[in-house]
Amino acid sequence: MELNFAGQVTRVVVVEETSQVGQARREALALADHVGLDEMDAGRAALVATEMATNVLKHGRGGRMYLSVVCGRGGNGVELCTVDTGPGFSLAECLPDGYSTGGTQGLGLGAIQRQASVLDAWSDAKGAVVVARIYASRTPRDIDVAYGALRLPMRHELACGDAWHIRADARTVSLTVIDGLGHGLPAADAAWAGVDAVAHSAAGGAPALIGVLHAGMSGTRGGAAAVACADVATGQVEFAGIGNIAASLCEPTSSRGLASHPGIVGVQYRKAQPFHFHAATGTLLVMHSDGLQARWSLRDYPGLFHRHPAVIVAVLQRDFDRGRDDAGIVALRLGDLH
Repeated sequence: MELNFAGQVTRVVVVEETSQVGQARREALALADHVGLDEMDAGRAALVATEMATNVLKHGRGGRMYLSVVCGRGGNGVELCTVDTGPGFSLAECLPDGYSTGGTQGLGLGAIQRQASVLDAWSDAKGAVVVARIYASRTPRDIDVAYGALRLPMRHELACGDAWHIRADARTVSLTVIDGLGHGLPAADAAWAGVDAVAHSAAGGAPALIGVLHAGMSGTRGGAAAVACADVATGQVEFAGIGNIAASLCEPTSSRGLASHPGIVGVQYRKAQPFHFHAATGTLLVMHSDGLQARWSLRDYPGLFHRHPAVIVAVLQRDFDRGRDDAGIVALRLGDLH
């Protein structure tokens, strides 16, 4: 499998009144057109967006919908994610038609499941998170890639200074996260220069890719950056980071933090000293900018580790976003890409 994908800025729709359900539908249609879905598949995305936004309004006391382009095996798709503050629900109980927690016909989640390629959810005392992914109808059943990501600008900004990139081949997978200094357009330009450099480079290994980032971001304001490279055959993970990108290897009952070195990629740093780890298949690699607090632990969310990485990302963003900077977070299930 070959992947070479840079995450685009996540679109956000606030869902607090009926008119915003229509906005969510229109944004989903626009994103479906952007990734090249045909009329039928775009209609599936629009229906899922309508049902999800309606559920947030009727059952979740209002919330937000995040819309993202996602890369799959052989084609891109649309991801819709809702986050609300309602009383929550059991996904298994709510999927059959006719079940409702709010006196409705109980058809919404069943309809979403029939139209979506992927559906997963999380519910706790703080509310519910629902994730659906829609790919083209004629794509393989295993098209979905087990990762989740959000790339969110600081409030009142359109440009996002956080960026990420994923590259995979038959043997390795590399994940890069960049936080351009500051926020707004100069930070976004710095981050995108790094992503573009990595996307067009044939270099392998974390230190070499940090060097590619440094060269690509030269002449910009620079930023923090980290790269994790995993070897599928051996389970070895090589990590190198400069600046304040947080990274962890998470297992069901434990986690290991991955340390970065001081400096500014694109401006000055001493050396991208790599660290090496072994990670079993199914280990979750999580990397994020300092737009999120780093004091989270998946052990505080029993069962969350086993959900789709897109759900995990949304829960962490919900609970640990600082609210005063760009926020970029990626979670990748190691081994599942192959």
